[in-house]
Amino acid sequence: MINPGANVQAEEIETDFDSEMENEKEMKKTSAFEADMDEDLSEAALAQMAGSLLMEGEEDDTNLDEIENILELPDTGYPKFTLAKNKARFLRMVSWYRGKEEWIEVAPLSGVTKLFKQQTKELEGIRSSKLDYEMELETGTLTPSQRSYRRDELKMCRVQEKMAVHLISKLQVKIKSGRR
Repeated sequence: MINPGANVQAEEIETDFDSEMENEKEMKKTSAFEADMDEDLSEAALAQMAGSLLMEGEEDDTNLDEIENILELPDTGYPKFTLAKNKARFLRMVSWYRGKEEWIEVAPLSGVTKLFKQQTKELEGIRSSKLDYEMELETGTLTPSQRSYRRDELKMCRVQEKMAVHLISKLQVKIKSGRR
């Protein structure tokens, strides 16, 4: 005789496994992006810029909506993060995006087009994560620690979105000027 509860349990295991596989894929994408950024940022530069980032208990008064290009800010004008991992991620991102902006000037059109497609796809993921964090913060069911973490992650998404949009617009200009 077949146990009716066995199918439910098997479906739950499959769902958990699928969920874990999706999380693993997302972690690999993030790790690949961060590894690429790691290559571009020296430890000395990281240490030099870290002093301008948020220390425990400080408030960040940076209004991201007023900033046109984060990459043009002085080190003291950078957005501040409470999580050490976000401080480091931010500095690696700044370095990576700066490198790509310089690269655009000399890059072949095929490379620019490829990067444009990658960044456009990545921007979708950034915006999706941003919406998730915004919705979680609106629920009001988070502990203070969870709220702090989500706010920091939300700020990271906003910063990354601004940098990606700026890079995409530069890529579009290069693509249009290269096709004339």
